[in-house]
Amino acid sequence: MLPTSSPASAPPELRVRKLEVDLGEGFPTRWHGGDAFRSMFFNALSMSFPVGEQFFIDSVREALKKLPEAPEHEALRRQIQGFIGQEATHRRVHGLYNEQLAQQGLVNRWQHWAQKRIDRTRHFNPMHHLAVTCAYEHFTAVLADITLRHADVLDGADDRLQTVWRWHAAEETEHSAVAFALYQALGGNHAWRVRWFTYVLITFIWEALAQTVLNLWHDGSLARPSSWWSALCFGFGRQGLVWRSVGPLLRYYRRDFHPDQPLHPADQASARALAERWLNEHASQYRVVGAAR
Repeated sequence: MLPTSSPASAPPELRVRKLEVDLGEGFPTRWHGGDAFRSMFFNALSMSFPVGEQFFIDSVREALKKLPEAPEHEALRRQIQGFIGQEATHRRVHGLYNEQLAQQGLVNRWQHWAQKRIDRTRHFNPMHHLAVTCAYEHFTAVLADITLRHADVLDGADDRLQTVWRWHAAEETEHSAVAFALYQALGGNHAWRVRWFTYVLITFIWEALAQTVLNLWHDGSLARPSSWWSALCFGFGRQGLVWRSVGPLLRYYRRDFHPDQPLHPADQASARALAERWLNEHASQYRVVGAAR
C-alpha cells in the first residue's frame, strides 16, 4: 500500500439517529422554494440513495471479513458498526422520501441503473467494491460539506426537507473516513482507488443529470426557460455547485489523500466542525437510538 497521511486525532463516536421528521403527510412538488430544477435535482439524488447505501453496507461488511481479529482494529470495527447503522437509517428515510416522489408522478430510473451495475459486478474482488464505496463516500462528503457550509444551497426550501438533507449531510461527514480506513487497513491500492473514483465521477454526474431531466419532464417543467436558467445558475454561477466542488473532489487523486484532511484548507471551519455544530443546534430534530462504542 502506498503511504498516506493519517490524522492523529481519534475517530469520532458514530451515533445512529432517528430523524423526527414526518414525510408521510407529503410535501410540495416543488418544495425548494418553487424552483423546479433545484427540487428535481435533490429529488434525483434521493432516488439513488436506498440502493446505493445498501451497496455501501454490503461492500463494507464483505471487506470486513478480511480484517484480522486484532486489538489495533477494534476501534475501526466499532466505527464500521456505526457506519452501517447510519447508512441503514439514511436508506430508510430516503425510501420514505422516494415513496412521496412516486405519488407525485416521478419515476425512479436511477435505482435500476445502479442495481444493474451492482448485479454485473457481484463476482468482483470485494476490494474493488470497497474502493467504489470509498469513491462514493468522498463524493457525498463533498456535497455534504457544501450543503452545510453554504446556507444558500437550501434557502427557501421546505423546512422538513432542509432538515432531512442537512441531517444526512452531517452524518455523511461524520463517517466519511470509515470505508477509507478499512481500505487502508486491508492494503488497498492507490492506483485502483483513483481508477474507481474516475469511474464513479463520470457515472454519478451523468446519472444525476439524466434523472434530473427525467424528473423535470415528468413534472412538466423541462421546457420552461426558468428551469434551464436555474440549472445554469445552480451549476455554473459564481457560487455554483461546480466551482464549489471541483477542487475538493480532485483532492482524491492525491497520493497523500485522507478524508479527514480539510476539503478547503483556506477555511477555518472544518467539515466535521460544521457537522457537529448542526447536530448540536438541531438536537430536537432527532433521537439517538444507538452508538458505536
